[in-house]
Amino acid sequence: MRFSILNSDAERRDGLKALLRQIDRLARFNEAQDWRQVERTLKRQWPDLLVIDWQDWMSVADTRRLLSHYPGLRIAVLTDQVSPACVRDLMDEGVLGVVPRETDPCLIVRAFEMVLLGGHYVPAGALALNPPLPPDAVIRPFDDKSPPPRRVRLSSGLSPRQEQIMRCVHMGSTNKMIARTLGISEGTVKIHLTSIFQQLGAPNRAAAVALYNGWLSAHLQVLRNDGESPARPVMGQTGVVPLRRRTPRRFQYPLPTNDTADTQPMAAEPSTPFGDPPPADSASEPATEGSA
Repeated sequence: MRFSILNSDAERRDGLKALLRQIDRLARFNEAQDWRQVERTLKRQWPDLLVIDWQDWMSVADTRRLLSHYPGLRIAVLTDQVSPACVRDLMDEGVLGVVPRETDPCLIVRAFEMVLLGGHYVPAGALALNPPLPPDAVIRPFDDKSPPPRRVRLSSGLSPRQEQIMRCVHMGSTNKMIARTLGISEGTVKIHLTSIFQQLGAPNRAAAVALYNGWLSAHLQVLRNDGESPARPVMGQTGVVPLRRRTPRRFQYPLPTNDTADTQPMAAEPSTPFGDPPPADSASEPATEGSA
């Protein structure tokens, strides 16, 4: 399976690739920064789905022109603008799916799968449709005493045995502990874990637990809108992350307490060459001391 991704930010493209690998672990990707690069990739290889991560410089007219040249192209748009006018314009031009960025990542994957099958995905309330209720419809009042509805967990497509293994992995069990608990061999556990990683699109055990429980992993944070993403450092302004490394300071050994940083005097040359007789004054001093 092959996907094309349109966005000028490399980090957001990497986040979308990590999300699309949950559909096909061995998927291939074509990345484009503008509409011209998209047309170049379409001429070389035809993708199963084109995901447009909508930005301010994009327009509906560009989408219309692209679909006029490639009418059979399946397009899904990931955007913050889910107003009825914007969604209607995109759907009229031939876009099959309009997905809000604030949607849960699991639902985003399901929306992409629906578009791959040829269906349409429109967020709830985007078209502002309020159909009238049938005359025999009865609205059930809310009862405070009744228990809250049970939260339905999204199916991850795992078998019952794989569900058991994932619960053990969530509790921190090793492969040997899982094999003893379930009464299977350690090699069977490894085979199951390999299949689980491929189905969930996880590179390791921690990522598999996060995707299995529906948590938002770190590599999907870039898919959030710009208001929720952390501020990036700006060139020329001070921040937490320096843009340039400071010049390293040269290492100097610390001076002892009885030493100073002044230059040491050089050793003085002897005034009398070696082997010459000492002066008369120095020869008379020992004799004086001996007589005393």
